Amino acid sequence: MFERLKALGILGINRRIGEFILPYNPRSLYPLVDSKIITNELCVKHNIPTPALYWHIDSYGQLKKMGESLKQYKEFVIKPSRGAMGNGILIINQVNWQDPPDQWIFQTSKGEFTKKDIEHFISDILSGMYSLNGSPDTAIIQEKLIPHPELARFSYKGIPDIRVIVFKGYPVMSMLRLPTSLSRGRANLHQGAIGCGVELSTGKVNNAIWKNKKIKFHPDTDQEFTTLQVPFWDQVLLMAVQCFDMTGMGYLGVDIVLDEKRGPLLLEINARPGLAIQTANMKGLLLNLNKVKELSANVDGHSKVEYAVRNF
Repeated sequence: MFERLKALGILGINRRIGEFILPYNPRSLYPLVDSKIITNELCVKHNIPTPALYWHIDSYGQLKKMGESLKQYKEFVIKPSRGAMGNGILIINQVNWQDPPDQWIFQTSKGEFTKKDIEHFISDILSGMYSLNGSPDTAIIQEKLIPHPELARFSYKGIPDIRVIVFKGYPVMSMLRLPTSLSRGRANLHQGAIGCGVELSTGKVNNAIWKNKKIKFHPDTDQEFTTLQVPFWDQVLLMAVQCFDMTGMGYLGVDIVLDEKRGPLLLEINARPGLAIQTANMKGLLLNLNKVKELSANVDGHSKVEYAVRNF
């Protein structure tokens, strides 16, 4: 079995850590990607499109300024700055900012919330309930996105996202994650989303896996995956490559969403990307990673995208 997996180029957890994460991702750089606030600031500095950050809350006392800080927005998303696996995210679809504050009504992805309900939700985030290691966190208030129509027809609620594995600045593998009713509208494979392998050369879906089984149609929308080609594909790959230059980290999982109006937006960067992308593509990462090992990282982004499109 081991020899067969090796022949397929399957990358395991230990080798991923020892051969790629530890040597190429210095610990000192982790805060750049573990905090969504810092990542947002980097994106602004490097002119990489990303969802707008409206406000962030570091302490319980700031909750008193909720109305003052957010009344200009009728819809937004509340999430933890250092969250994991899509947990701790609340979508606000509409707000009735009427006075007095105890009459504020929030129409959310989890039903109708009062001001007190929202404060409790944010307090949970601040306490670290959803953070990577359980430590106190910051709540961020972010622009609500509308999925691109081409991806929306393959998605049950929620926002689909595109994961690109980038090594030394070269895209080496990609997949599309599609929310389902089982995943409750989240694009998280462990919670029941669909993982679709995407050809780096074309942006076309070549395979779809759901609950560890290969499928041809989305279980909720009945759309056939062979008809799906990710829009803005060249821009998606170039944006993923730019994350190497922006962070200095050599092995990354870059998550990008396609908004109906704004196009590709960088959602977040992961310094410890999982390995399910291999299942989605029905092929191993090692073959492509080993090719890139021999390449120089000191070439421009367009050349890296061209190499990936030609060779992967």
